Amino acid sequence: MWKAVFTAIFMVLFSIVSIPAGEQQGPRLTFATDGYDCGNIDYVDVDVKTIAIEFSNTGDAPLVLANVRACCGTRVTQWPAEPILPGEHGAIEVRFRVPNRPHMINRVVSVQSNSADEPRKQFRITGRANRKPE
Repeated sequence: MWKAVFTAIFMVLFSIVSIPAGEQQGPRLTFATDGYDCGNIDYVDVDVKTIAIEFSNTGDAPLVLANVRACCGTRVTQWPAEPILPGEHGAIEVRFRVPNRPHMINRVVSVQSNSADEPRKQFRITGRANRKPE
């Protein structure tokens, strides 16, 4: 009996010591890049721009995207509804129209999830639309 009690106490102490202090446990949403730069695009050639925002779960628990929204005429067309397991990857598909005039592209996609470090994360899309010189 003492052996069983000693083993149980040892297991509890070992599990407490094995978790580093201050390290958060749980899912983590990590984008593949900090943002997407469209660069200079010709607004005459491009009517609708579609991009895939790639991400992964770098945590140790399933990641669930609760809400994905975009601003300024940008539309989220697809995002994973099922949990993303640790180490797995996913993508959010976004579409936006490129108005037929010179302008700066500055769009934001907001992602709400159960991520332990940042439950609301933003992904920025930038660039410039110009007319191609003839």
